[in-house]
Amino acid sequence: MKENLDLHKIAQNTLRPRKLARNGKAGYVASALLTENDNVFTGVAIDVACSIGFCAEHSAIAAMVTAGETRIKEIIAVHRDGRVLPPCGRCREFIVQINNRNYECNVHVSGDRIVPLSALLPERWDI
Repeated sequence: MKENLDLHKIAQNTLRPRKLARNGKAGYVASALLTENDNVFTGVAIDVACSIGFCAEHSAIAAMVTAGETRIKEIIAVHRDGRVLPPCGRCREFIVQINNRNYECNVHVSGDRIVPLSALLPERWDI
């Protein structure tokens, strides 16, 4: 792993809360992830009307996949107030469906607490 890597700080530095169109906002939640190749990818949540936005984790994962990687070692999402947010159920499924080995990636869930995704997504339905 890269020396002195602080995914929490990287995610915080990615936050750029702003209003979009009439019913949209972005950047209130940011995510940072570390891949098995020690690359870092970031993204922000986009919240728009009609539930067609997406979570910050999805944004960071899309950047990773665009760069040709799929294996996540560690992932975090941070709210603009600095709180660590555990991934929602949709994000948990998305993480593992990008690469089956992501089932064992480390996920920040609160403060300094980190758990493997398998603890958050037990009893896989697709085995």
